[in-house]
Amino acid sequence: MILDRLQEHLADREEPGVSRRTLLKAALSAAGGLIIGVGSVTGAAAATGGKGSGAFAPNAFVRIDPDGRVTMTMAYIEMGQGTYTSIAMLIAEELEVDLSSVRWEHAPPDDKLYRNGIFGFQVTGGSTTIRASFDPMRSAGAAARMMLVQAAAQRWGVDARECRAEKGEVVHSASLRRLKYGTLVADAAKLPVPTDVPLKRIDEFKLIGTPAKRLDTPGKVNGTARYGIDTRVPGMKVATLMQAPAYGGRLRSVNDRAARAVKGVRQIVRLDDCVAVVADHMGAAKKGLAALVLEWDDGPNARIDTADIVKSMEQASKGRAAVARAEGDFKGSYSGAHQRVEAVYEVPFLAHATMEPMNCTVHVRKDECEIWTGTQVLTRAQKVAADVTGLPLEKVIVHNHLLGGGFGRRLEVDGVARAVQIARQVDAPIKVVWSREEDIRRDMFRPYFFDRISAGLDAQGRPVAWNHRITGSSILKRWAPPLYQNDFDPETIDGAVHTPYAIANVLVEYVNHEPPHIPTAFWRGVGPTHNVFVVESFIDELAAQAGQDPVAYRLSMLDNNPRAKAVLQLAAQKSNWCQAMPKGMGRGVALQFAFGTYMALVADVEVLPDGQVRVHRVVSALDCGVVVNPDTVEAQVQSAVIFGVSGALFGEITIKKGRVEQSNFHDYRPIRMNEAPAVDVHIVKSTEKPGGMGEPGTSALAPAVTNAIHAATGKRIRRLPVDAALLKNA
Repeated sequence: MILDRLQEHLADREEPGVSRRTLLKAALSAAGGLIIGVGSVTGAAAATGGKGSGAFAPNAFVRIDPDGRVTMTMAYIEMGQGTYTSIAMLIAEELEVDLSSVRWEHAPPDDKLYRNGIFGFQVTGGSTTIRASFDPMRSAGAAARMMLVQAAAQRWGVDARECRAEKGEVVHSASLRRLKYGTLVADAAKLPVPTDVPLKRIDEFKLIGTPAKRLDTPGKVNGTARYGIDTRVPGMKVATLMQAPAYGGRLRSVNDRAARAVKGVRQIVRLDDCVAVVADHMGAAKKGLAALVLEWDDGPNARIDTADIVKSMEQASKGRAAVARAEGDFKGSYSGAHQRVEAVYEVPFLAHATMEPMNCTVHVRKDECEIWTGTQVLTRAQKVAADVTGLPLEKVIVHNHLLGGGFGRRLEVDGVARAVQIARQVDAPIKVVWSREEDIRRDMFRPYFFDRISAGLDAQGRPVAWNHRITGSSILKRWAPPLYQNDFDPETIDGAVHTPYAIANVLVEYVNHEPPHIPTAFWRGVGPTHNVFVVESFIDELAAQAGQDPVAYRLSMLDNNPRAKAVLQLAAQKSNWCQAMPKGMGRGVALQFAFGTYMALVADVEVLPDGQVRVHRVVSALDCGVVVNPDTVEAQVQSAVIFGVSGALFGEITIKKGRVEQSNFHDYRPIRMNEAPAVDVHIVKSTEKPGGMGEPGTSALAPAVTNAIHAATGKRIRRLPVDAALLKNA
């Protein structure tokens, strides 16, 4: 849904003087290498695989050096999802080089050259990297290969059709003469760029679809990989900070006498709503911060509690709503239904709690600002620094780094803005590091959602009328205002507006309601992470109401959706769905189509006498279209399941008197290693265009677990996280 809205939006963004056609440019680099640049002003069409040639999109440069090494300028950032390996595989496949010969460099900020073909600017997120790169990156590799083959043919005086590329060389098939790529780059750079670049058929792939070892693993194992927090700059100081504990609060007074006495403390920086201690190292900065005597004005939200927010959302959910989907006659079919069922579901605010806390290193000079950080939105980081400093955009230099976890947190640039605000008062490079407590308390949270859902059933218990009304804040309204139109947020209703099931009369609605001063943001996807929980829990309720097996009930509504049906059947088979469970244990299922991927999860859980829930095993079956690296797909499912279990069982941010109550992993905890479930991943072979894999496992996990809890105890979970008190002695 959001892709449709994005495509509509981007269709009007063609730039004057630039053709809609894909652009290819070639040149010699300063080092003598061949550079192939690919670009398009209509990336959305390519990303959705539809309009035009669909072959090219923006964002990449490929450099081939005279020594034969291939270097990619990486437009996307690596945060654990395997991007650097998967995109390298796309290039290497068509270029006909070994994966091990491909290197990468981080791209500089440039929305035109390195834009994500789906979102239209330079961003890594939304499980879009492979979806946006699959054709463009292969095209870049194929174009380079064609030019190198042509260059070799000209040198030999033969027809290019008599030559082929193979392992970084061009081979003349008749004579078996060979020339390495590196020896051809100068000649190839002088050739016109091909306008027609045929790509391999899927059955011709040699590398794509094979399990490839991650190219970024060695650096992470031997310690040479560099994250933002690893930044060290000559003369650098370190700062840590405390921002107003209550959102909307202000710093009233600071007594810094004791802090200045701490060895290594160099400076106390005061802002309207924040104070930072600058020191020689983090230890001194933390001691200095703890020694400050601070007085805050908590401002207009000093009395706000979570209960107040929920109460206002409940009230808002009864008001006017924007219609996201209206199909058939919901009201008529609901009123005439054999049976009617309705429920209310809620999901809480959630923090990101990335393993690498927020950090940003900044050096503000008289006429320049230099930044070292890890960000999912490089150009936005550059822009906010320019806004804070008043410098021209080109005077802000940003060095991107690996991300120690993103999950949407680093789609925001509040950390960069804050670091630059502090750095402006410091006459040295300054690394600003948020403590874990600061990171959790001042995160930008996954929104709280309050959902009303109802269905009218026929005599067989199957839904003939469906209404899902979603109430919550809109991230796009703040983050990408042009995409928020007519009180409608396409991201918020994702996962609800089109379920896998055939239901004749559907009404999906959205009520925008913003909590006071609680900033909300993307959290490993947004719409599906709450909507799939609601939809799949409610489907389970309907199956129970009908007295039918949950899998059989779902299958009865999937005759027109063979991909969804196939993954559900596979998950049921691999999980031994029909096998009885021991007392105290239950098995639950969830099915979704989200991020371009079909997925079914089956969870085996145990409910202990004290109400605690233990997830023992999760079986996943998925169809994500063409798979680039099956190892990465498996790893992403495992990661998403762990993230999802943590959120479902423990994740909750609550507000008391305007302040976040949680502060660290003792009260906002992920599952521990000894609690992690076994995760089985089964991939359906597919020739469909690639779907995303970073987020689907998280959104499907919560309903699979809560449905399993119902199977074990008979208790229906309609609010997350799971409350152990409700399950005690169940």
